[in-house]
Amino acid sequence: MTILKKHRLAIFASGSGSNAENIVHYFAGRADVEIVLFLSNKKNAYVLERGQKLKIASFAFEKTEMEEGHILKLLQDKQVSFIVLAGYLQIIPKEIIRAYPNKIINIHPALLPKFGGKGMYGDRVHEAVIQAGEKESGITIHYVNEHYDQGAIIFQASCPVLASDTTKELAQRIHELEYFHYPRLIDKLLNE
Repeated sequence: MTILKKHRLAIFASGSGSNAENIVHYFAGRADVEIVLFLSNKKNAYVLERGQKLKIASFAFEKTEMEEGHILKLLQDKQVSFIVLAGYLQIIPKEIIRAYPNKIINIHPALLPKFGGKGMYGDRVHEAVIQAGEKESGITIHYVNEHYDQGAIIFQASCPVLASDTTKELAQRIHELEYFHYPRLIDKLLNE
C-alpha cells in the first residue's frame, strides 16, 4: 500500500488574492494538496475575506510578528511544507527562507531580471514596461531569497505588448498567464 504524501501550502498575499483563490480552485478535491493558510501583512487585504469564504485559516500579521519568529512558528505548527507568494509585497525573513529551502516561490508580473526589485509590483510594473517601449512582457516564477525578485528563475511565459496597450489591457494579459501557469507550476514542483 502506497502512502500518499500530503503537501500543506501557505499562501502569502498583500492584496485582493485573486491568484490565491485561483490556486485553491485548481487544487480543490485533491487528496495530496491542502491549502492550510492565507497570510497577509495588511489587515484590510481582500485576500483575508477570500480565505474566510473558502474556509481557509486567514491571518493578518504585523511586521514585528514576522521578525520575532511568530509567523515561522505558525507555519511549523500548521505543518506547512510549501509556501507560495501571490502578490506579497515584503521580504521574507532569512529564518523562514532557511527553514524552507527551495520551498518558497513567488510570481512576478514581468520577465525578470527586467522590471523587478523593491516597489515594482502590479500596475507599476505594467506602466514601466509600456513606457520602456517593450515589445513583450510576461510572468516569472522564481524561488525566493533575501532580495526582491532575485531568486533563481524556475519558469517564464511571455505575451506581446501592443503599441495601443493601456496598463489595464496589459495587466489583463498578464493575469491570464498567471492564472494558467502558476497553479500548474506549483503542482509540478510539489511532485518533483
